[in-house]
Amino acid sequence: MKERGMIFNEYQVRALLDGSMTQVRRPIKWRQTRATEIAERDDGSMWPWSEDAEHVCDYWHPCPFGAVGDVIYVRESFSRLDSFNFFDPAVPHEVPDFWYWADGDPEWEDWTRPQSGAVMPRAASRITLEITGIRVEKLQTANESDLLNDLGDMLEHCETVAGRAFNHAEHYAIAGVPVGLCPEMHGFKAWWDKTNGAGSFDSNPWVWVIEFKVVPNVQDNPA
Repeated sequence: MKERGMIFNEYQVRALLDGSMTQVRRPIKWRQTRATEIAERDDGSMWPWSEDAEHVCDYWHPCPFGAVGDVIYVRESFSRLDSFNFFDPAVPHEVPDFWYWADGDPEWEDWTRPQSGAVMPRAASRITLEITGIRVEKLQTANESDLLNDLGDMLEHCETVAGRAFNHAEHYAIAGVPVGLCPEMHGFKAWWDKTNGAGSFDSNPWVWVIEFKVVPNVQDNPA
């Protein structure tokens, strides 16, 4: 069993904590050549494949995010405890070593400025996931509910690119203006393009779909 970190934004973290997020998508990033393609395996599933001319055999690329049974520790925006007033009755007697910004702004304490999940040490991670399945598919072949699952609660927040796009599309749709995709999918498309590059949704890339379950009783993980 191997362990790797993966970055989730605050909206996705809340979905992990309430159990509503059970899978995530990441673009397949690899150098595609004449001898490298997405091919069908014996079980009918699609997977990145290369021809290994040196050893005269096929080479199926491993998923860089792990295999079934491996563990992902969630990396999210956080702050370290800086200092606090021991004499303030509003401050709990016990305070955590870290603040997680997915939980909102702290009502007490002096904290360091928010740090990106990219620099979160393993010891600070509060959510652990176990990979239960991995597959490869074209982004737009997934059903809409699975794609929207990747957003967490972003559509509810107008300050996010997904929330803004959703609200705009919804207003146009209510006014009878054709918007193509459903308003929620406009939100997903806007978020995907911002995260993975302009036009990446329309290019319909191959993606890794990583399914997981939350490992209970690990720091703040739900039991």
